[in-house]
Amino acid sequence: MNQKDDLFYMKQALLEARRAADCGEVPVGAVVVCRGVVLARAHNLTEALNDVTAHAEMQAITAAANALGAKYLTDCTLYVTVEPCVMCAGAIAWAQTGRLVFGAADEKRGYRKYAPDALHPKTEVVDGVMAEECAALVKDFFRKRR
Repeated sequence: MNQKDDLFYMKQALLEARRAADCGEVPVGAVVVCRGVVLARAHNLTEALNDVTAHAEMQAITAAANALGAKYLTDCTLYVTVEPCVMCAGAIAWAQTGRLVFGAADEKRGYRKYAPDALHPKTEVVDGVMAEECAALVKDFFRKRR
């Protein structure tokens, strides 16, 4: 994948994040791409499902694995608008995801703070893609809730 592709798919993840915000969910969106094909699109569903594990990444990983008919996502890229938490980083590792591309850093709850080695050793990480837009969406969401 190249930078142009990363921007295109991050914009798709941002659409998912906006869908989450429209439903009252924390606006995090995720897209899984494999060989140029979008396998899964997802956003946070923790409020709708009353499930603290229903993060965008978890939803996207499950949907992508179902689409592939396989549990490993070695040839896939997961695009997510915010740095994954430790739980999601663990799932990304177990799925052996080939690439992780995320937008905004999460200095409070991101995996890099608590478990910087949580990902599979072969997972390529690209951070900061559309970081300002991704962060603004989350900040605006919480500003409106206060």
